Amino acid sequence: MEEIRIPFEKLIEILSSCLANAGFEINRAKECATLFAEADRDGVHSHGVNRFLLFLEYIQKGYVIPENGPVLEGGFGMMERYDGQSGPGNLNAQFAMGRAIELAKAYGMSAVTLRNTNHWMRAGNFGWQAVDSNCIGICFTNTIANMPAWGGKEAKLGNNPLVIAIPRKAGPVVLDMAMSQFSYGKMELAKKKGEKMPYSAGFDSEGELSADPSEILKNRLALPTGMWKGAGLSLMLDLLVSILSGGNATHEVGKDGVEKGLSQVFICLDPLRLGLVDWLEEKADAILDDLKDSAVFENKSIRYPGEQVLQTRIYNLHHGIPIHRNLWDQLLSHATQ
Repeated sequence: MEEIRIPFEKLIEILSSCLANAGFEINRAKECATLFAEADRDGVHSHGVNRFLLFLEYIQKGYVIPENGPVLEGGFGMMERYDGQSGPGNLNAQFAMGRAIELAKAYGMSAVTLRNTNHWMRAGNFGWQAVDSNCIGICFTNTIANMPAWGGKEAKLGNNPLVIAIPRKAGPVVLDMAMSQFSYGKMELAKKKGEKMPYSAGFDSEGELSADPSEILKNRLALPTGMWKGAGLSLMLDLLVSILSGGNATHEVGKDGVEKGLSQVFICLDPLRLGLVDWLEEKADAILDDLKDSAVFENKSIRYPGEQVLQTRIYNLHHGIPIHRNLWDQLLSHATQ
């Protein structure tokens, strides 16, 4: 498929028009569009514009309600619980992390939970949101069942993404990972391109490891990261998000086959309020300097999580955001309806 490059602001403009046509108030349309565009700006194409048409479909079917947002259900001091009211997942998550940042700056640390929300698209957006406010951010979500328990032959666990973000003057460290070896977004992209995954990514119908994304997607049997360890961590994240938010667990999400009604947790720590700023910089630099000093195999290099994002961001802002022409044509059609 032919790939073209679109200026960042132009991409936001077209996505905003699509969302306005789908019932979004104009300011919310631009905020939501910006979060989609930022994913592609930073090179995370699996969770950006490539998911936008499905997002529009979910709006049309009533799974995502454009005008709805989080409503406070309870809380005390540093912790608050919200009902996302089936609002746009990325806007709900942006609100929740923003509120976690506000509480952390008042109390030093905080926890904000969401239930009844939708897919937050690129999870890393909310880690970057935290470090942009000079805070440590941790957030995680459950998903529809798309991964087996270790030794199982059916999807019982979600791939439950986890983000850990640490601010640093020389460059933030931002981990954005699913509990599956590859996210479903990456496997969908590989399937569209007719490519195999570089490593085993899941199981086929016979329970054998496979790198064929079509086979894995059909069976919804992604390989847990770290095998039994990833399966165990997925379960613990599901327990935490559902208990703390009072929301759905993975086995309750998607009973009708649709990923909606998710539960999420956002944790924030303010190094300034906690008196950790100088110590954080010193310790983080020492850890990463030691990491980068590692001996490597030939033609290999060491990168810490998030290191390449800023370079990719600068390049794409200068050269334009890469998008397949066919997708761009579809977006233009939705924008002018």
